[in-house]
Amino acid sequence: MDKEVMILTGAGQIGMAIARRMGAGKKIIVGDNKLDHAQEVAKIMNNAGFDVLPVEMDLSSRRSVQDMVAEAVKAGSITMMVNAAGVSPSQASVEMILKVDLYGTAVLLEEVGKVIASGGAGVTISSQSGHRMPQLSPEGDEQLACTPAEELLSLEILQPGNIRDTLHAYQMAKRCNEKRVMAESVKWGARGARLNSISPGIIVTPLAMDEFNGPRGDFYKNMFAKCPAGRPGTADEVANVAELLMGDKGAFITGADFLVDGGATASYFYGPLKPQEKV
Repeated sequence: MDKEVMILTGAGQIGMAIARRMGAGKKIIVGDNKLDHAQEVAKIMNNAGFDVLPVEMDLSSRRSVQDMVAEAVKAGSITMMVNAAGVSPSQASVEMILKVDLYGTAVLLEEVGKVIASGGAGVTISSQSGHRMPQLSPEGDEQLACTPAEELLSLEILQPGNIRDTLHAYQMAKRCNEKRVMAESVKWGARGARLNSISPGIIVTPLAMDEFNGPRGDFYKNMFAKCPAGRPGTADEVANVAELLMGDKGAFITGADFLVDGGATASYFYGPLKPQEKV
């Protein structure tokens, strides 16, 4: 009997929360660039009754992504994809952020889009950061959405002289994720599948703790203190949205991005988090 398969990239709290919510009865292939992290998630979930296979996977390598997808295809029909892999501005260089979060996500959406089953659904975890930058030109948005993945990093807007720092690189990567999901959802739709993205705000995870303790720690603590929710979020609250998007109740939703940030972005533009103009 052909088993339904979920691909999960990134062995972190958000990805695991979504997999626990949606992965019962499925074969779950969890890929992470650190095999021991994937093995740890597999152990936790297998002990809770799930069927999880850990694999080593480097999102910045097309060959590595293809190997993971091939492993998933051997297990059955791929009906779900959860992309929660990535690096943060405090964890990596500009080059690595663009290669993993931007290029790697584009590659994954392409490769899974070739084999996703009819009726399947995917979510990729983006970030509120993609909503903070000034709008790009229509040409810039289309380049991020439609340029073949192998040519993305050659775009002029992504060259070193046009990227200020790691935070700007991260914002560009997440803006690309949002636009890429829109474009790839059209291709997924031709196979009868759906694709969306979720843009979380401050969610309490080990990655967020790196940010809290990094050079922008005070900025992030101020962000959740002054957002309408008045607190950071949890991985399960992101999983609530993923459950809608990947389930039957989300059947008419595809090519969309959902902010899950406690209102931080709204406060950034129209509230107490709005940057003060320098006189």
